[in-house]
Amino acid sequence: MPGKIISFEGIEGTGKSTQIQYLQAFLSSKNVDSLTIREPGNTYIGEQIRHLLQHDPNAHNMCAETELLLFEASRAQLVRELILPTIYNNTWVICDRFFDSSTAYQGAARQLSETIVQQLNRFTAGICVPDLTILLDIDVDLALQRLQGRKKDRIEGESTEFFRRVREKYLQLAEEEPTRFLIIDATLPLETIAEKICTRVQKCFAL
Repeated sequence: MPGKIISFEGIEGTGKSTQIQYLQAFLSSKNVDSLTIREPGNTYIGEQIRHLLQHDPNAHNMCAETELLLFEASRAQLVRELILPTIYNNTWVICDRFFDSSTAYQGAARQLSETIVQQLNRFTAGICVPDLTILLDIDVDLALQRLQGRKKDRIEGESTEFFRRVREKYLQLAEEEPTRFLIIDATLPLETIAEKICTRVQKCFAL
């Protein structure tokens, strides 16, 4: 059987990275091999795109259409170079963001055509659809407070209204696909969040 795909979504400041580590340790305890990836990134091409999208000081004037296409290009490479070979090797993939991010950030927050975003998502992700998506949800003002004191990348520096649109879209997606999404309050204690995630994973996949 091919490996599973589990994605983590949410606005900045929700603690995705920490929960991904908890989940990877849980899967290891169940003798399940897993690979953690991030979007954009992980491939040579993806890492170059990541720098351009998030950290290049000369890219501050990037238009929304370019941003969308760069994210999609990184995803296309990631799927074909890493995700597909990994799941066909019976190894699970844990994604720090996947195509739902494009729907929320570039579609809703950048206010690009949802139809075009969805078409590009299908084109670049192909058959790769998460078996489970963990949405770590948090109030936008609290999330932005958590980001204070750290250097923000190009997207983290966006407005409060921008992140409100992102959050609203994520919650809409979760409502539309309740069997794929698990919404968790990201203000809960870390161990409580991890327990909820691991319980859902164990139940979904009979570990």
